[in-house]
Amino acid sequence: MTTPIPAHFNPATVGSIWRVPYQARAAEAQAYAQAHSITAAHTDLRRICLLAIDMQNTFCLPDFELFVGGRSGTGAVDDATRLCEFIYQNLDVITEIVPTMDTHAATQIFHPVFWIDPTGAHPDPMTQVSYDDVKSGQWRVNPAVAKSFAEATDVVAFALHYVKELSEKDKYPLTIWPYHSMLGGIGHALVPAFEEACFFHNLARTSQTRFETKGDNPLTENYSVLSPEVINNEAEQPIGQKNDRLIRHLLDFDAVIIAGQAKSHCVAWTISDLLAEIQVLNPALAGKIYLLEDCTSPVVVPEVVDFTEAADAAYERFSAAGMNIVQSTEPINRWPNFPK
Repeated sequence: MTTPIPAHFNPATVGSIWRVPYQARAAEAQAYAQAHSITAAHTDLRRICLLAIDMQNTFCLPDFELFVGGRSGTGAVDDATRLCEFIYQNLDVITEIVPTMDTHAATQIFHPVFWIDPTGAHPDPMTQVSYDDVKSGQWRVNPAVAKSFAEATDVVAFALHYVKELSEKDKYPLTIWPYHSMLGGIGHALVPAFEEACFFHNLARTSQTRFETKGDNPLTENYSVLSPEVINNEAEQPIGQKNDRLIRHLLDFDAVIIAGQAKSHCVAWTISDLLAEIQVLNPALAGKIYLLEDCTSPVVVPEVVDFTEAADAAYERFSAAGMNIVQSTEPINRWPNFPK
């Protein structure tokens, strides 16, 4: 049995900006819980977590900086629609929702202002900066940016170390992204329809939505919510750390359902980091991870870059390791080995 989608949900508005009417939704959520005999989350005998990666305007709404259109061109809007419907239809099953939020400032290693070429020009968005590019001087750290860091930080030496680390660890090369997910800006906020679904779940189940920010370290990308791309500097001193607290929290659930944007980047990297932890602790734990494949899309920039095949290959690897690839439209009780 699924719980009915509330009357306030309108799929036609998922791709637009609007204000969530919190007070009205709070009253409706409490009435909804009573009408459908939905109990408080703390009474759940089977504890289920929904990890929703970067369901933010910057990635999920057309005309925003990094809209994830996928090959269809409407990917993230379609994904958000299905994810909202999934939350409402499984309101009594989902114990907790954990949205991650990409969180940036202007002066970060993956933004144009950080780098200049020999003429002093900044790289265009989607430029890939390799180790050879930095070593040869094709791209170098903007001196004004370098001076904005503490004197103890040798940003120039670190930048060369950073791109070398990415290459040696078989990660994506450093990509210069357009300014996006800017803290305090509208792009940083959750998509209204998804925010509303989280709030409704929060009130109906008395389960506080657990927000997890990532990406505010200026010296590293942070696709995964569980770990930055590079943890140590050239002197093997830490510049970041794994999110061990969240890893432990997730693995304490009976099942973890994962969705969000983008399949090729933040979703894939988060799952990969989670799988690495699982393989150290107990490989059988992979069986409690469920990947909502129809609620995520890869980065595709027509005639520039297409990460679809890389994303699909990552999901094949996750499945081979024991994780479950599922669809939001399938009843949860038909998912393989889903806890009863």
